[in-house]
Amino acid sequence: MTPKKPQQWLQVVGHAGSFHVGDCGTLLKRFCKGEQQSYLSLMEDSLKPFVPAYHGVVQRDKQDYNVIDNLLIHFNSPAIMDCKMGSRTYLEEELFMSRERPQPRKDMYEKMVAVDPEAPTEQERAQQAVLKSRYMQWRETLSSTTTLGFRIEGFKKANEECRTNFKRTKSREQVTEALNSFVESNKHIVWGYVRRLKQLREVLETSDFFRTHEVVGSSLLFVHDWTGRTGVWMIDFAKTGALPPQVTMDHRTPWVEGNREDGYLWGLDNLIDIFANMLPLT
Repeated sequence: MTPKKPQQWLQVVGHAGSFHVGDCGTLLKRFCKGEQQSYLSLMEDSLKPFVPAYHGVVQRDKQDYNVIDNLLIHFNSPAIMDCKMGSRTYLEEELFMSRERPQPRKDMYEKMVAVDPEAPTEQERAQQAVLKSRYMQWRETLSSTTTLGFRIEGFKKANEECRTNFKRTKSREQVTEALNSFVESNKHIVWGYVRRLKQLREVLETSDFFRTHEVVGSSLLFVHDWTGRTGVWMIDFAKTGALPPQVTMDHRTPWVEGNREDGYLWGLDNLIDIFANMLPLT
């Protein structure tokens, strides 16, 4: 296996330094205990075919890594896309901690102003800083995370064209245009994605793991190549955690602080609908 395929993944998901090439078609991802726990549970769940296979932990240069399958290895010059799923990408605990220990952040203020100079309040402008909780919630309103329950993080086409400028891609029309660009109007590829996404939704709705976990900040990785082969897998489980025993959620109800809803299935419903509407009526 050459280093190029993992590099293609990194171009899209943007985790520079977090991944390394492993042996025998694997990737090494910087160790996260929560992610390890999720993978171990997923290997025993009905969702196993929809996630990279997990192969344990290795150490390289005194750093631990989770070992997962390189999902690109069986594709020929693949096009890949990362979609962040759910109606929020931060944990309720992150909001709580930010409010408990409020520390106005100059770096986040500068990021906010760079995107929208009118976004800061008068007080934030005077301080030249914003709270992390405020920044996290504001950032979600820019993209289709809040309007559709998912957002495109980035994609790379087979011709090496790479796009990651989707922070303000918000409307259904804008998302449809971006997805159509990714599949290059190839209806066969779209059919493949619709089939796989519907299969995933069916399994999610009966999965023990999904029923008992809050899935935040997780992505779907889309892959296709010129042969027409397609694949979709769930990736990134660093913020996925088990729900308290008394808490139930349906992954579609709108989130209000305290209900733990992640909007994952709401986003998946919308994603399937958008792809399906890109197909000709027959």
